Amino acid sequence: MNRYVALLGVGARRDLQNAEVLRGQQLFATASCVACHTPELTTGSYHPLGELRNQTIRPYSDLLLHDMGPGLADNVDDEGASRAEWRTAPLWNIGLSAGVSGGEGYLHDGRARTLEEAILWHGGEAEQAKENFRNMPAADRAAVIKFIRSL
Repeated sequence: MNRYVALLGVGARRDLQNAEVLRGQQLFATASCVACHTPELTTGSYHPLGELRNQTIRPYSDLLLHDMGPGLADNVDDEGASRAEWRTAPLWNIGLSAGVSGGEGYLHDGRARTLEEAILWHGGEAEQAKENFRNMPAADRAAVIKFIRSL
């Protein structure tokens, strides 16, 4: 079972040729979201499963802890992490959340009902990226959301 789950593939990205999605991808980068939601990583050489070694993956995450500010802090003590630190969640397949889960709930505790709300909850190290998004014209914010839904 462990091997099966470890080797499950991530669904393919959607709308690769859609001009609005591609514009949203550029705006996502321009807003500095890619500082933590890294588009591409390469897995290490030493994984016990050979199939997972040296693979290029596109999780849109650096998989690291980041200070997300007091608005996202909780009361749970986690060894090595402050109450405001959270691992950057991968965004791959996030656009399928509503269909798979029967609804939308984002962030570590599901408090954000939409992707835009999730972005606007960002703080701490992501404060500037959030403000960059918040200050975009509505059409640009919609393009960013459309891009994120394509992942």
